[in-house]
Amino acid sequence: MPAVTVENPLILPRVAAPAEGATARPVLAVATAPEGYEGEGFPVRRAFAKINQKFLDPFIMMDQMGEVDYAAGEPKGTPWHPHRGFETVTYIIDGTFIHRDSHGGGGTITDGDTQWMTAGSGLLHIETPPESLVMSGGIFHGLQLWVNLPAADKMIAPKYQDIRGGSVKLLASTDGGGLLRVIAGELDGHQGPGATHTPITMIHVSVNPGAQVTLPWRQDFNALAYGLAGSGSAGEERRPFHMGQAVVFGDGNSLTIRADEKQDSRSANFEVVLLGGLPIREPVAHYGPFVMNSHRELQQAMEDFQAGRLGTVPADAN
Repeated sequence: MPAVTVENPLILPRVAAPAEGATARPVLAVATAPEGYEGEGFPVRRAFAKINQKFLDPFIMMDQMGEVDYAAGEPKGTPWHPHRGFETVTYIIDGTFIHRDSHGGGGTITDGDTQWMTAGSGLLHIETPPESLVMSGGIFHGLQLWVNLPAADKMIAPKYQDIRGGSVKLLASTDGGGLLRVIAGELDGHQGPGATHTPITMIHVSVNPGAQVTLPWRQDFNALAYGLAGSGSAGEERRPFHMGQAVVFGDGNSLTIRADEKQDSRSANFEVVLLGGLPIREPVAHYGPFVMNSHRELQQAMEDFQAGRLGTVPADAN
């Protein structure tokens, strides 16, 4: 882990230190993700399950899928299921996933790729491991983030963005102690490839043991961190957190992540996903695979799904 990297981060563009007088974001909370199973039985950690929604807006939820080393015949996916009213961002760190939907969209993502699916007005969707992975087994590790859509965009036509790992913007921290992969949004004038309806920033950071990364952060965005592997601390107060824990930052225009001097044997570095977004500040009605603004809209989504108005499973998928 991870698939997209460089041997020498010092050759990359560096992120400038926050401006003098920048306000450091304090840590408001650290929450441990509960573990469970999704789809046909693949293991997940519900990264934001214990965080108040007011700190998440515009994000709805995030699952860490794996990390799991499957034996032959064990890899699992999801059955066909509907979505409406939001976007899914699926980031595969290790392994391979195949996406397909009732509108003819989808594709294969692997080793550092991201697939951005705008569900919008609705579709049916399936995620499965390829037959080769089912036969051989192997490591599977990724994230799926749900990003809310504002009311004005909830019924737009569905679409996909395939973001290949090679297109992710690679940067180094100010002193070279951290490697940053900007998947979406902007950091210090550097733009990631993901295009969003709701302004967000998504960055995967690898912090060398003992190193500290301090980044400028938009004042009007929220700020969250999630530990993918290893251990370290957040904020100038060095609040400890580790793999499977989420950090909520308070207000400010810079944030700090530090890696412990000693990491676990599985990961050489502290691996962290940083998220920020412009709050939508609209009512959220969330039920299963639907994210709308009211209970009536949820009821309509269910009725449309049951009536086949969100699409049908392609004949060759049966």
